[in-house]
Amino acid sequence: MPPRLLFTIVFIEGYCSLGAEIIALRRLIPHVGSSIVVTAPTIGLFLLALALGYHSGSRVETDYRAVVARNFLISAALMGAGLAGDSVNAIFAAAPAAMAYLIFIGTILCPLAWLLGQTVPILTNLMRAQRSGEAAGRALYWSTLGSFLGSVTLSLGVMQLFGVWAAVLLGAVMLVAGSALVQRPRPLAATLLAGVAGLGVVANLGDRQRADTAYADYQVEAVARDGMQSPRAFRVNNQVASVIDNSEPPRYARYVQHLRRILLEDLAFSDRDILVLGAGGFTLSHREPANRYTYVDIDPAIRAIAERDFLREPARGEFVATDARRFVIETMHRYDAVVVDVYSARTSIPGHLLTREFWRDTRHALKPGGVMLANLILDGKLASPYARNLLATIESAYGRCAVEVLDKAAERSNVIVTCFANTDGEATRVYVDERNLADLDSARSP
Repeated sequence: MPPRLLFTIVFIEGYCSLGAEIIALRRLIPHVGSSIVVTAPTIGLFLLALALGYHSGSRVETDYRAVVARNFLISAALMGAGLAGDSVNAIFAAAPAAMAYLIFIGTILCPLAWLLGQTVPILTNLMRAQRSGEAAGRALYWSTLGSFLGSVTLSLGVMQLFGVWAAVLLGAVMLVAGSALVQRPRPLAATLLAGVAGLGVVANLGDRQRADTAYADYQVEAVARDGMQSPRAFRVNNQVASVIDNSEPPRYARYVQHLRRILLEDLAFSDRDILVLGAGGFTLSHREPANRYTYVDIDPAIRAIAERDFLREPARGEFVATDARRFVIETMHRYDAVVVDVYSARTSIPGHLLTREFWRDTRHALKPGGVMLANLILDGKLASPYARNLLATIESAYGRCAVEVLDKAAERSNVIVTCFANTDGEATRVYVDERNLADLDSARSP
């Protein structure tokens, strides 16, 4: 095989194998989130399948071109159809999340990695080199270069400009082309190649209507809510992020109305600066001219999608597309209120936005005496380890906070936490029968 052709095929293998991993991690976000307990096993299982592919490829002794062409063809079908949005959604709709995850990894991602992993050890048999190390090194160079470019161009280029569907389709088409390059297809093989390419097109072109970006899936749908006129929900990664209806004035999701009431009625905010971490549907500032709002969200496309499909009018306030933690660390501005409403999927908050350090950073972004409001989704009784530990983490940064469970009978409920950036007071103590200072403390309190 001519060296240029061989290195082109190896490059395609590297580009598409790591591209498939990047796409798989992105497809998993709406269903199981992006925490380390999801990404680490996914990457580990992918690498295990890749290693097994290397071993299997090293044992191939004949028909090198035919084996690689077949592997590329099967991989193109797995990528084009298996990583399509509807396919992944169907898997998670048919089984519990943990089982669906294993099905997705075991039937789509790992087989794809195993097949493509065989490419380099097989094709090095066709290289003319004086030393086996030279052959392997050159092949691995082009494969790794393809992996690098695949991860960068798909995540920062194709997904950002066109959507996840385009990245899936590009990978499938490249694998079909690679299969044809490895071995000139006969009529039957050419028909199979055309069929697999057509399958990828059919499975993914429908996703063009889906508002998905490199960060999230978005959808606006009609919902039923008591007391609301023709309400519609803004879903972000399969979670209802916000609700608005057609009444005048509009009504919003219960937790948003609760936050607005705290800010506008309880605290009587007017002409204040309010920072909102996690844009949602931009309903906190909707038709609210009394204060100045700054929204921070990781996805630069969310504002345009919310304005076009959900609000159907311009959103009030400034918008900054960056990571929430990075913003509160770097901002020199101080705000009267910080609203934390950051979710990547269902009940999943990104892990780096849960730590004591993050909550301390939000406090540094507040003016003295400013208020931090956090919307959390926890069990209604606040009895789970996650609920107790998260609330304790927030209070380790702010001191005592008010905690309001909006639906105490629900298995999961919106929980609004209100904390003030007051100066640290004296250490707390417990009242006991032998030394009860409750009356003294009460007399000293305002």
